[in-house]
Amino acid sequence: MDMKRIRRHAYTSSDPLKGEGDGEALSFSSHGKKHGFQISIPVFVLLVCFIGVTLFVVTSGVHRSESVVTIAGATSGGGGGAGGDTKTVSEFRNSFTNRDKTLGGLLAASGFDDQSCLSRYRTELYRRNTPHRPSRHLVQRLRSHESLQKRCGPGTDPYQKAVEQLRSGQSSKIDQNCNYLVWISYSGLGNRILTAASAFLYSLLTNRVLLVDRGKDMDDLFCEPFPETSWLLPLDFPLKDKLANFSVTSDESYGNMIKNKVGVEKENFIYLHLDHGYNDNDKLFFCEEDQRTIQNATWLILRSDVYFVPSLFLNSLFEDDLNQLFPEKDMVFHHLGRYLFHPTNAVWGLITRYYDSYMAKADERVGIQVRVFEVESGPFQHVLDQIISCTQIEGLLPQTVSHEIAPPATNPKTKAVLFTSLSLDYYEHIRNMYWEKPTSSGEIVSVFQPSYEGYQQSGKKRHNRKAWAEMYLLSLTDKLVTSGWSTFGYVAQGLGGLKPWIMFRPENRTVPNPPCRRDVSMEPCFHSPPFYDCKKKQGADTGNLVPHVRHCNDISWGLKIVDQNGF
Repeated sequence: MDMKRIRRHAYTSSDPLKGEGDGEALSFSSHGKKHGFQISIPVFVLLVCFIGVTLFVVTSGVHRSESVVTIAGATSGGGGGAGGDTKTVSEFRNSFTNRDKTLGGLLAASGFDDQSCLSRYRTELYRRNTPHRPSRHLVQRLRSHESLQKRCGPGTDPYQKAVEQLRSGQSSKIDQNCNYLVWISYSGLGNRILTAASAFLYSLLTNRVLLVDRGKDMDDLFCEPFPETSWLLPLDFPLKDKLANFSVTSDESYGNMIKNKVGVEKENFIYLHLDHGYNDNDKLFFCEEDQRTIQNATWLILRSDVYFVPSLFLNSLFEDDLNQLFPEKDMVFHHLGRYLFHPTNAVWGLITRYYDSYMAKADERVGIQVRVFEVESGPFQHVLDQIISCTQIEGLLPQTVSHEIAPPATNPKTKAVLFTSLSLDYYEHIRNMYWEKPTSSGEIVSVFQPSYEGYQQSGKKRHNRKAWAEMYLLSLTDKLVTSGWSTFGYVAQGLGGLKPWIMFRPENRTVPNPPCRRDVSMEPCFHSPPFYDCKKKQGADTGNLVPHVRHCNDISWGLKIVDQNGF
C-alpha cells in the first residue's frame, strides 16, 4: 500500500513514520478573540458544551461504523501477517503510526536522507511483524561499526594514508585502528547478496571497514547501509583494475602464499579466494591459527560467490562473539539482510506498485519460486507436476474440482499466488487451472507473475532490478515455496524470516518423493564448505561438529545454521 493510499484512510502525521500529529490547532487567546470578534465567557462556555456533545455523538457513530469498515490486506501493515486478518481504520492507523522504523534498533535512527531511500524505513509497512528481535549486543556492534565506517572510510585521513601505503607497496601498518575488507562484486545477484552479507559479518567480527566493489549495478540496486558515509569502493582505488582478474591461481591469494611459503607479513594486502572452486589451502581461511595471521594485514581483498557464514560459526575465535550477536542462531541473514539491503527508489517503486496492485488485498499470500536446472529449454512436465504436488499435498494451494459443489460463499477467502520464474509456462498452467475450475475449498485463487525474462541476464541493470524486486516481493508473502539449490530463494526466505517448503532438485526428470519438505531454518545454505577439522588438522564432517551447524535439506553436503532450540 503506497503512502498516498494510506493517508486517505488515516488522519495522521504528514510523515507517518514519525507517528506525530500534524493537525494545525486553532489558537484561542485568553480573551476568546478571533479576528476582532469577542465572545463573552457564558456564551463561550455554552458553545464549548454544545460542541462537546456534538463531537460525542459523531465519534460514537464513527466508532460503531469502524467495527464494520475494514481495510483489506492491511494485516501487519500489508506485509503478510496471519491470513484472513483484517484491521479497522483505527487499528490500522495505530499500527501504522506506532511502527518501529528502526526494526528494534537494527537500523540507525538518523544520519540518512529518507527521501533518497524510501525503502529504508518503510519496509515494515509491507512486511509482517517479525517476532525475532536483534540482540542488544548486535545493535551495539552495528552502531560501533557505523562509527568505524565513518571514521576510517573513504574521504577520511586514515583511508587516504592506507591507500597511499597500498599504492607504495609498504606492508607496515599506519593506523592500527583502521583496517579494510574489499569485497569483489561478481556472479548472479542472489549469490552477490549472500556473499556480501557474509563479508559484512566477517568485517563485524574482525573490526574492519567494509568496502564493496560496485561492479555494474550495486549502486543502482542498493541504498547505502551506513549513515553519513559510503560503503562503495572509490573509483580511484589502486587495485581496482586488478579486482576482476583475481582467481585461484593468483600469487597474492592466501592459499598460494601458504603453498609457496611466502611470508604473509611481508605483503601489503592479502587476497582471499573463497569462490566455490577454491582449493584446500584457500580453505584454511576458516581456521583459528590462520585467522590470527590474516588479521595482521591492513588490506584484505575478498572474492566469493557463496554464503560462508556457517563455517565462521565453527571457528573458536568467533564463537563467543557470535553467541552474543545471535542468541537465535538461525537469525543471521534475517537480521543482516534487513540491515544491509535496502532497495533503491527505482526498485522500491517496482515492489510497491506490484504489491499494491496484486497482493495487498488478499487474505493470504503464497510465493512460489521456480528455478529449473535442466540444460535443455523447457517447459518440463515433471517440474509442473512437482509444483502442483508440493503445494496441494502441503495444503498451500487448494485442489480443484470438476463442477461447482456449493453456492458461492458470501465472503470467500482470497489467496494471491506470486510466481517467479524465468519461464512463463508454469505460471500460465497454474493460473488457468484456477480459472477454469473451482476450488474444493471455495477459496478464490489469483495467480500472478511479475516478469518473464527467458534466461538469466546477470550483467543487465534492468534484469537485475526486476530480479531484486521479485526476491523482495517473495519475502513479503505469508508462505513460501522455493527451488532447492537456488540462492534467489535463499535471499527471499531470509529477508522474510520464512521457513520455506523446498522443492528438491529432480533427477532423471522424475518428481521427487516427497516433492518438497519444510526447511529446518530460514538460513541460506553454504554450498561448498570445507570438510576439515582445524583443531585436529584432519578431514572431518563439519556438519557434525556443533549442534547449530547441520547439513542442508536441498544439498546433502552443504551446511546451514539452525536454531538447536527448535529441535
